[in-house]
Amino acid sequence: MLFFLRPVRFLAKAMTDEATPRRLAAGFALGIVIGLVPKGNLTAIALMIVLCGTKVNLGAGMLSAFLFSWVGTITDPLTHQIGLALLTWESLEPMWTALYNTPVMPWTDFNNTIVLGSLVLGLLIAYPAYRLVEPPTRRYTPPVSERLKKFKIVQMLWGSEWAGRLGQA
Repeated sequence: MLFFLRPVRFLAKAMTDEATPRRLAAGFALGIVIGLVPKGNLTAIALMIVLCGTKVNLGAGMLSAFLFSWVGTITDPLTHQIGLALLTWESLEPMWTALYNTPVMPWTDFNNTIVLGSLVLGLLIAYPAYRLVEPPTRRYTPPVSERLKKFKIVQMLWGSEWAGRLGQA
């Protein structure tokens, strides 16, 4: 049962935790990049490591990665064109060849037009998304957080009630 509550707990913690609006916005922006990049390659794994290893908000990042995974399938024709243009750019061909001949780089699937195009598109969208999401999170996170902390279900999901019960025992 706890396994199924983990995503809901992440969301509750994202809204009630002492996360700053900058961390929420950064997590959301990084989640966009993760969501757009096709999974099953070293690029997606490296982006997930960055999400989990930095102090951005994990709940916001996971939520936006989930949402933009659906958007990523819609943008495939556009990302294919971006990746194809980059991979066939004549002056970049020696760089792509050198990268492909290194031991680890083929696992990143950078030679796949959709993976490269999705990564570039995600990186181009990340900063504007951060700038758009940060002001609303600055304004709405404190009141929403205080309101959510009052609900018993949020307290249980967040674990404060379990911690309180352990202290009384």
